[in-house]
Amino acid sequence: QVQLVESGGGLVQAGGSLRLSCSASGIIFSISTLGWYRQAPGKQRELVAVVGGGGSTNYADSVKGRFTISRDDAKNTVYLQMNSLKSEDTAVYYCNARPSYRRQEYWGQGTQVTVSS
Repeated sequence: QVQLVESGGGLVQAGGSLRLSCSASGIIFSISTLGWYRQAPGKQRELVAVVGGGGSTNYADSVKGRFTISRDDAKNTVYLQMNSLKSEDTAVYYCNARPSYRRQEYWGQGTQVTVSS
């Protein structure tokens, strides 16, 4: 059974920082593409950042230079360091895993990030 468990969300003032974590089980973590997505009220879910098995990364334009995605394959954990947070970053953040050996993708339950201005 695949499980993705996010943590680290919360309430922060604009300009502050948070680090999200997502621990995975039930997949071969090292050969999975991992990503963070977010969904604000009334909006569609959007990609925030993704990291491939080889460590290559890609970011949404809106977070470039402020957010950093990283992975620790020994801990089966992916992180999202969020700096210089803005009110528009307020959303539920979801962890996503796409194993290279399966067509199926997996989602965590989401963690709320609220940035007060």
